Amino acid sequence: MSFENLPSEMPGDAEWRERAATVIPGGASTGSKRPEALYGEDASELPAHYVSASGCTIQTPGGAELIDCTMALGAVALGYADESVTARVMDAVASGNVAGLSHIVEVDVADRLCDVIPCAEQVRFLKSGAEGVAAAVRVARTYTGRSHVVASGYFGWHDWSNNVGGVPENARRDVTYVPFDDVDALVAAVASAGDAIAAIVIEPVVERLPSKEWLERARQLATDNGAVLIFDELKTGFRLRTGGYQEASGVEPDLAVFGKALANGFPLAALVGRAEVMNAARRTWISSTLAGETVGLAAAVAVLDAHERGDVCARLAEIGEAMRASVSAAVNASGIAGVAVAGLPAMWYLRFDDRAVESRFLQLAVEHGVLFKRGAYNFASLAHDETALLTIERAASSAFVALMEASR
Repeated sequence: MSFENLPSEMPGDAEWRERAATVIPGGASTGSKRPEALYGEDASELPAHYVSASGCTIQTPGGAELIDCTMALGAVALGYADESVTARVMDAVASGNVAGLSHIVEVDVADRLCDVIPCAEQVRFLKSGAEGVAAAVRVARTYTGRSHVVASGYFGWHDWSNNVGGVPENARRDVTYVPFDDVDALVAAVASAGDAIAAIVIEPVVERLPSKEWLERARQLATDNGAVLIFDELKTGFRLRTGGYQEASGVEPDLAVFGKALANGFPLAALVGRAEVMNAARRTWISSTLAGETVGLAAAVAVLDAHERGDVCARLAEIGEAMRASVSAAVNASGIAGVAVAGLPAMWYLRFDDRAVESRFLQLAVEHGVLFKRGAYNFASLAHDETALLTIERAASSAFVALMEASR
């Protein structure tokens, strides 16, 4: 089906969902985009697919236009189909996006990342965040000659970090998870690992900022025990700060992984870090046919240009605060109980005491033209203008009022 010439009469949302349920296990290749993940179990009339996206607006097969607060799970910060990104990408496609040699843009983007990310002295590219963190763990194990990993956060679907169907028990035998910002648990886990500790891998921000002690202690524990400190900066890089939360905190990891907003929605991840540690990648095997494919790299050039022209992250914080404040005002005005607006401005979320109420809110919001994320996070983008913010406020207000009326 052509993306330029979509038929004037195409099947509606329900038909696409039925087809997806038949040919795609779960109905979507991305877990968070499954209908039940989007809206809850009873949402058969709501859209699960889109046909076009521009700015912060997506159009569904049924003809609805929705203001998107998920921004592709945080992968898009400039806006969908951003002109500067699209122009770079189209040039890359027209020039041949992959060949038998590495393209010069791979070197250029690596150089520029080393300029803006505090810990970056060398870079290796991959296509997804899960790949990037898995690669970081392998590099750390190769560098140290050890096996055990102490982890805090979510790192994707790969075997090393999951306890789900199809994962052998031994795959996670050498991984200990600790709660976010629990310094005592971190100290105990590192002590328990002893001389086997290879890495401490952390999502530096999980719903809220960490305590200063959390990251500083992680840095000290890694240094004292000869382990590698890894930050998963997939959500924080090019959103909270261009160079990730390490730029804000002043705590530098040995390795870090960037993705999502790095390429404004195009597939690209970057494993960056100190040259001494990164060079261990030459003593193991981390490779992918399309790691240096130029479309994602071209998008990253446009993103880096945008961050050079102005303080993108500061603007995202301003817009996110406006989004968060408008939804919070809607909660307060409706008088509804059991709902909290929390998180950081650029990546905020709604928390409901009752999951059924949450599902109904999400459904009502879509009916009023806004797609909110279930749980963490809703993400600001530069494309959320005053009109979009007004639509968000009205949709949230209408949804909460309807919920209150239904509860009487």
